[in-house]
Amino acid sequence: MTSTTLTSLLFVLAPVERAFDAFVGLFGDAACAAGRATVGGVFCEGYMQLALLAGVGVGVVAPLVGTFLVHRRLALVGDTLAHAAFAGVALGLFVGSAYEVAVSPEVSALVVAVLAALGIQTLVERTDAAGDVAMAIVLSGAFALGTVLMSLGSGGLSVSIHQYLFGSLVLVDRASVGLLAVLVAVVVGTVALTYRSLVFVTFDETAARVAGVPVRRYERLLAVLTALVVVAAMQILGVILVAAMLVVPVAAATQVASSFRSSLALSVVAAELAVVAGLVVSYYAGTQGSGTVVLLAIGVFCLAAGAARLPPLGVRARVRSRLGQRDGPRTR
Repeated sequence: MTSTTLTSLLFVLAPVERAFDAFVGLFGDAACAAGRATVGGVFCEGYMQLALLAGVGVGVVAPLVGTFLVHRRLALVGDTLAHAAFAGVALGLFVGSAYEVAVSPEVSALVVAVLAALGIQTLVERTDAAGDVAMAIVLSGAFALGTVLMSLGSGGLSVSIHQYLFGSLVLVDRASVGLLAVLVAVVVGTVALTYRSLVFVTFDETAARVAGVPVRRYERLLAVLTALVVVAAMQILGVILVAAMLVVPVAAATQVASSFRSSLALSVVAAELAVVAGLVVSYYAGTQGSGTVVLLAIGVFCLAAGAARLPPLGVRARVRSRLGQRDGPRTR
């Protein structure tokens, strides 16, 4: 890259960076003011503001992609790619410690997770392995690779990986939020552009093939989007619990939703409630942030499941059951 090209790139990126910093500042001020009026000064702390911003982003993209996964009965894809992200983190930290090369764990996790997503699709398409078998192979292989790299690294490597395994609010910095913002924009934009085709493939794959829709291409796309979400959520939730935000809010929404679009919207609401409440509880109770968020998400699911049995939601659920709508709400 020539000096002229580098200068031009910096000239373009500088306003973007300033705009991002201004947005983070405005978000922090708004979060602090809203927090003081409701739950105290929890969101007046700088690191909690960044954690909240990251959590809000995750609360949008995780159920957005997870809704398609759940309705395609691919809930375990998130867990598989989370283990792949773990291997990516271990690889980045190992290369950095062993060869003194600066490798971002987030970037290495993203690369490995995307490769794993494509690998699952390749195994399904080119071998006799079923989807769950392919996921089991990739999951076990990724976790094995991560543990081997941990054993080859120094003691500090295990400490660093522990932060990524379980998430850390302190680990979330401006650079991490910036990367998450890019991933969120890519995921939301891609889903918006391909929404109709994704819904078609999700609910009637056979008809989609007959209509000439490139089903395999959209299956790969969904797998890659899942990998992006896993890496985006890894900072705040950790690779062990990140899959929960792909599934639990969606499961809660489908208990009470009457259509696919409403389940999509309600799953985002459920995820945001769990994130915000989880951060507040973990701050005051001194509990681990990611575990608290996931437990509250499960609590939201339990409430939704209970509400689904009450009129008129309970009547609607029984009618859907009698009509044989076992695969979830209508697509409209």
